[in-house]
Parts: sequence; C-alpha cells; structure tokens
Amino acid sequence: MTDTQIPVESLPAESSAQAAAVPQERRVVTAIPGPKSQELHARRTAVVSSGVSSVLPVYIERANGAILVDVDGNRFLDFGAGIGVTTAGHTPANVVEAITGQARDVLHTLFTITPYEEYVRVAELLAEHTPGDFPKKTVLVNSGAEAVENGVKIARKHTGRRAVAVLDHAYHGRTNLTMAMNYKAMPYATGFGPLAGDVYHAPSSYPFRDGLSGEEAAERTIGYLEKVVGATDLACLVVEPIQGEGGFMVYADGFLPALQEWCTANGVVMIADEIQSGMARTGRYYAAEHFGWVPDLVLTAKGIAAGMPLAAVTGRAEIMDASQPGGLGGTFGGNPVACAAAVAVFEAIEQEDLLAEGRRIEATLTAGLDRLREKYDVIGDIRGRGAMIAIELVKPGTAETTKEPNPGAVSALVAHAAQQGVLFLSAGTWGNVLRFLPSLRMTDELIADALGVLDDAFATLA
Repeated sequence: MTDTQIPVESLPAESSAQAAAVPQERRVVTAIPGPKSQELHARRTAVVSSGVSSVLPVYIERANGAILVDVDGNRFLDFGAGIGVTTAGHTPANVVEAITGQARDVLHTLFTITPYEEYVRVAELLAEHTPGDFPKKTVLVNSGAEAVENGVKIARKHTGRRAVAVLDHAYHGRTNLTMAMNYKAMPYATGFGPLAGDVYHAPSSYPFRDGLSGEEAAERTIGYLEKVVGATDLACLVVEPIQGEGGFMVYADGFLPALQEWCTANGVVMIADEIQSGMARTGRYYAAEHFGWVPDLVLTAKGIAAGMPLAAVTGRAEIMDASQPGGLGGTFGGNPVACAAAVAVFEAIEQEDLLAEGRRIEATLTAGLDRLREKYDVIGDIRGRGAMIAIELVKPGTAETTKEPNPGAVSALVAHAAQQGVLFLSAGTWGNVLRFLPSLRMTDELIADALGVLDDAFATLA
C-alpha cells in the first residue's frame, strides 16, 4: 500500500470542506482494478459499445483537486485531467457553486430562441482573453470537434473557398470532417469512410526529428500549400499551437508567425485549435501567446467549463459575421449551466493566479524529467509548456542517431504507474510519447511523488 500524506498548507486554494472530503494523496488499497471496478467493467462490457474504450478500467466515484477516487477506495494522482478538461481541478468549489446556482434558475431555453446573459458573458470573456487586439465575436457549441467543424464552416463562408489544410501529426476530432483532418487513421477513421474531401495534410515542424528552424519548416509548409492546394482555393489552415495527440509537439521558433503572415497575405483564415492547449493550460490563457502568434480564429473547449460540455469559436468580427442569420448555433450550444461554469473558471484563473500555477508545474516537472533523462537514455526529448509536458521515448542508444520510437516502453511505464496509483497517458504518432497533463491543482509534492513512481518504472525497464 502506498500512502503519501501532503500537508494541507501546501495545497492550492479551495474550500476546506472539499479538501477534507478527498485528501490530496496517493493511496492504493486493492489490486488495480479492484473488485468493484471489475464488477462494473463486466456490466459495462454487456451494454457499452466496444468502440468506447478506456485507458484504465477503474471506475471513479469521487474526484477533487488533483485526485481521483475509484469505487474501491483507491486514490490516483491524475496526470490526465480528462485529457485536459479539469485544468482548474476536479470539482473546484466556485464552479460547483456556479453550476448549482444556475441549475436552480434556468437549465435550458436555447439561446437562438430566448437568449440569456451567461452566453453573452462567456463571449465577452473570450473576446478579452483570446490573442489579438481587435473586435471579436463568438459562437458557443458543445464539443471540440464541433468547434473545429464550425471554424471551418465560417472560414469557408468568409473566403468563398473550399479547401482545408492541417499539419502532419495533428488531431482534431472524431466527426466526419475532423476524422479527415487527423493525421492518424487508426483508430479514429479506419472503416468509417467515406471521409470529407478537400482536406490537405501539410508538412509540420518537428524539431526533435527534422532539425529545421522555424523559418525552414514554414518554407516547406508554405511550398506544399502553394503547389499542392493552391492559395486561391484554400479557405483555412487549422493548427494546434502545441499538438495534443501528436505528442505535445512544440514547433520551432518563428514557425507559426511565418505561417500567419503567409495566410494573411493570401486571404487564408488561420485557425488556432486551442482545444487542449487553451484556458491557462500552458501558463498563458492560450498557447499561441508563447509563440507570438495572433490567429484569425481560436477554438476553445475542454478546460473552459471544468467538465461541463462547452466549446467556442472566437475570432475577428468580420470573419465571424460572414454567416447568414441562423447558419450557426444548435440546441445545446452555450447551455446556461455550462456557461455559468465557464464564467467561474475564468474567475478562478484570475483570482487564484492559475497562470502562475501552470508555470510552476512546468518548472517542477521539467527539472525532475531532466534528472531522469540523465539516468535513462530512452528519454530522447522533453518538451511542452506549463502543465502540458511530454517525453518522447526512443530505443536505447538511438537518441543521437536513428531516434527509433519506443512505444513498448511507454506502455510499460503507463501500466506500472497505474498499479501504483498514478494515471499517465500515452500520445504521439508512434505511441512513444508519455504526456503529463495534470490539473493546475497538482502540487510540487505530488509531482515529486509521481516522478518517484516513474523513476521506479524506468528502473524496471532497465
């Protein structure tokens, strides 16, 4: 059994009642998965599509801060955060209060029939905090993939053009259009065709593997767009400022601004897919800010409402207004309860200085991972920003030569850590990236605990 007590005074600000309800500590009291989780998993197998898989079949009963508690009483350090959703922590007190208060007042009316203030307030906050000092407008939708679809739709309407470009190693969703926009077919698109047409995959910047400067990588990307697509047919270029499923790819300096300059000169709408990297995840409100990039449109989801379903397309007013009245919207997009949660998330970021917490997590994590890299030569690269950090693993002895991907090591590390009560996620085109995506409630003590587990896991590999 592992039971590491963290002093209460070291925890980030939250209600004392919630902190007491879920101690911020790792604790394993059964096999993983435990008997109750195994029983639930058997029930799930009978009624839930096998296409909906899970990283770890432990069934969560409670969550708070940086901790997940399963039905067997095991407490996990959560370095997945619902794949970047619970950036402000699990069940933050002010968000829970905002949700319950709004639920008592209005659950639903549909903004396109009888509007309400909460939708307007979220749009105001997005206009204030997304990159760029120009008039902006927003449409609220339900999910990240829906935000991508609407961003593309708006760009096509504004430009009168058809083609969509994305970058290699990208991930944008599981809807018909976004499946075509993803780099990997398996598991996201295999067998689900025919896929949407007029989607083009341009070369990206991958400093660890291509060694190109930002200027060189941008020149390669632009060359592809001009020769293969044609600028006059291109409606938009959709880019994650830090690629998520692609392995937390951080492009070479200057790459994104160079692409934006080309897009602006050629009337192409450049869209920042900040679905995973936005909302304070990287120590800035939006990851584009790290790179001096001011996109035309910004897509927000995941962390915006702390677990409530909400997403947004925000951008230049003249682009956002291209749609005819009634062309945007949907039944549940911008639901008042989800909007109330989003307003509370923005308040928590400001009042609790969560941007600084992201920078703290980056410093602590990268320092610890640097120490591990000195011990284990399978760590080929450490990259990311804020609470969005990853290590790319290669076969032993290949980091300076072939950089041969090592997905088996990632799988072994994830499995070992889970048995010790630490939830990590894999990523990357070859499955050889271990990603750290904790909430901003993850303390330095908990990070040190998780890195100790990871050190033990690396030792078993060696």
